[in-house]
Amino acid sequence: VQLQASGGGLVQAGESLRLSCAASGSTFVGFGLGWFRQAPGKEREFVAALKWTGGETSYADSVKGRFTISRDRAKSTVYLQMNVLEPEDTAVYYCAAKQRVISSTLGLPSLYNYWGQGTQVTVSS
Repeated sequence: VQLQASGGGLVQAGESLRLSCAASGSTFVGFGLGWFRQAPGKEREFVAALKWTGGETSYADSVKGRFTISRDRAKSTVYLQMNVLEPEDTAVYYCAAKQRVISSTLGLPSLYNYWGQGTQVTVSS
């Protein structure tokens, strides 16, 4: 499984960005795919995730109502639409995938098997 994240950049507070994660190497049936982020000096934290089969989603409280995770099954791509960005959203964002996902573990980074390279998101105030 290979994951290629893209779409990061420098924006001002209140603006939007859309991250993409192109996935390959599997049909991803039964997989969970998620976005995590890590700011300097902080631990990697859960942002959002979905079940590839069925599309069930999960979000961190800090991004609910602002971020939307979605997938395009034909393109094997997962997106993270980020609206009303805040300086606190500044981090390196990673996409990740795990096999045999269950709903209760979507937000646990330690259980993800595959990780893409990160993409930097910087939000200026």
